[in-house]
Amino acid sequence: MPLKHSTYILKSCADTRKRKEQDARAGKIVSRGSALFGKQEATQKGGSRQRYKDLIAQNELLAACDIVDEMLCRAYGYRQQKRMRDAMEQIVEVCWGTGDRHFARVARLVESHMDGIVAHARHRITSGKVEGTNQMIKTLRRAGYGYPNDEYFFLKIFDTSRRYSEPSGAVS
Repeated sequence: MPLKHSTYILKSCADTRKRKEQDARAGKIVSRGSALFGKQEATQKGGSRQRYKDLIAQNELLAACDIVDEMLCRAYGYRQQKRMRDAMEQIVEVCWGTGDRHFARVARLVESHMDGIVAHARHRITSGKVEGTNQMIKTLRRAGYGYPNDEYFFLKIFDTSRRYSEPSGAVS
């Protein structure tokens, strides 16, 4: 079975594949037909879970990816640093064991950032808010086509980053 046209199946998570199978069994309509454009009604196709299993069984590196993915999901669920470190070290061993250069890169990356990754088990914080703020600033800068001075730019950042909330009981 060729890998062609398999990207979506390989990148989707198990829950998505399961949901799509249920939708296919139920005959869910994913596209309504159009008489104007001569388009037929389309229902959800099934078989993605079996196709995924077949692809994994055929390719050793894809099977390793699947194993590492499951190990990462399990590792990020741990709340004890020791357990998470042990799980991450096992992931590094699996990556080195494949002999593939891409897995070797992942192994080096995990090894070099091990302390920060393991800290997630204790603190459970991410850089999501900081990244979101950086993205907002980039968008403002692009949209502004140059502001007259830095003070005005900072005022725009402060103004955009504020969250407006209406007092309870207010009627719009």
